[in-house]
Amino acid sequence: MAKVGFIGLGIMGAPMALNLQKGGHKLYLHDVKNPPAELIDGGATSCTSGAEVAKRADIIITMVPDTPHVEAVLFGEEGVAAGLTAGKIVVDMSSISPIATKGFAKKINDLGCEYLDAPVSGGEVGAKAASLTIMIGGSQKAFDEVKPLFELMGKNITLVGGNGDGQTTKVANQIIVALNIQAVSEALLFASKAGANPAKVREALMGGFANSRILEVHGERMVKRTFNPGFRIELHQKDLNLALQGAKSMGVSLPNTAATQELMNACAANGMSGLDHSALCRAIEIMSNHEIAKA
Repeated sequence: MAKVGFIGLGIMGAPMALNLQKGGHKLYLHDVKNPPAELIDGGATSCTSGAEVAKRADIIITMVPDTPHVEAVLFGEEGVAAGLTAGKIVVDMSSISPIATKGFAKKINDLGCEYLDAPVSGGEVGAKAASLTIMIGGSQKAFDEVKPLFELMGKNITLVGGNGDGQTTKVANQIIVALNIQAVSEALLFASKAGANPAKVREALMGGFANSRILEVHGERMVKRTFNPGFRIELHQKDLNLALQGAKSMGVSLPNTAATQELMNACAANGMSGLDHSALCRAIEIMSNHEIAKA
């Protein structure tokens, strides 16, 4: 049984922590809100700060929305760094800037501790089912030590390279996911406007080369109009901003990523930033003056 700290118990973090608890590990929790009762009832300990979590746990996991939040959790007043002692491991499973990640890792390494950047893909569904894809940057030694915990949260677990490489992989993942959501949105809207039943069109496409998890999961959301968030538009906007900022700094062009970001911006401008990213279809629907028909 490992002593595991978990900071950030939102839509993704809470079920991830629950899976660690079900795996028999002792949890030390901290969040801006009170930790979920289910975790406390299961034996987890609520801590008053990141520093307290770091003092009591050997492996400290963070799962918060954006780069500034990770920086505050790690290095703010009473942050994780204030409670670390040599030999502990910090694992950031948030999706943040690869460049900032390298700086965070160096600061943690300078304290005699290991740092893994380990962002995930799979959304709320994957978090609950312990089927997340986990992309990791850091040392082989730290990865080997934390891998049993990763295996309780995910299925496809890959040590990509050094610190920052996990976050780079996640940005690449978010480019692919966003462009696939756009493609499915356009295809189902085209079918609906042409008079075909989009639910039946989706069913047919799932048996061919166009099949994908996006078509399966988010295509169903589009048809059934269920946009309660598994992964919010505003968070995907953040990830695409990381992609576009990185592209600018490297001098490469990501034209379709930029176009998809504009569709997300349109959704946000229409009050939909808190909806699931499958609601990207709403921007195309608004431009087309046509809504994908309900199943």
